[in-house]
Amino acid sequence: MINALLVEDQELVRTAIESLLSSSANINVVGTVSSGEEAIEAVEKLSPDVVLMDINMPGIGGVEACRRIIQKHPEVKVIALTVHKDGPVPQQLLKLGVPGFISKSSSAEEMVSAIQQVYSGKRYFCTDVANNLAFSSVLNGGGSPFDKLSQRETEVVALILQGKSIQEMSEMLRISDKTVNTYRYRIYEKLNIKNDVALTRLAVKFQYIDQTLI
Repeated sequence: MINALLVEDQELVRTAIESLLSSSANINVVGTVSSGEEAIEAVEKLSPDVVLMDINMPGIGGVEACRRIIQKHPEVKVIALTVHKDGPVPQQLLKLGVPGFISKSSSAEEMVSAIQQVYSGKRYFCTDVANNLAFSSVLNGGGSPFDKLSQRETEVVALILQGKSIQEMSEMLRISDKTVNTYRYRIYEKLNIKNDVALTRLAVKFQYIDQTLI
């Protein structure tokens, strides 16, 4: 039996996916939560084999939750769940060690298959994600200046684009205000920009903004 934790902030979607997974003979949904913070706590308490993680959530978000879970519990398999299938996020998740990526539009059969394969030690990426990852590789990372950023810098960019204040970013990322500002200036240098307005314009130009706000 595969013990799975479902992380999804939309109640209707969460209930629907839970129902689909519960119909499988070898998947046991040990818990459902609605945020990245709750996911981290639930992994500690429930020790799931697999975490099905929504990427678009308030608070620290799915990407950061994936990073923390994988870092502290490398034995737990994480599958990213999102409505988007391209852009920088799949590449970021690959770098973090996420072995699976499926779309919210995936069928029940595909979700079950993804969980089974990832649990067995294999990788699973839905067709569109696999194709876009391959295409991005051919184009050497898509030629986006945002590819230069580290994982933490990418998280700060996402919060800036969401209009979060320094204090809010500090609380969400659990770092000091000074450290947040250090990351901001480092981002400005790497992207050759001077302020948040320029950052937003650059994000729109390279069609990055919608991917960060998944």
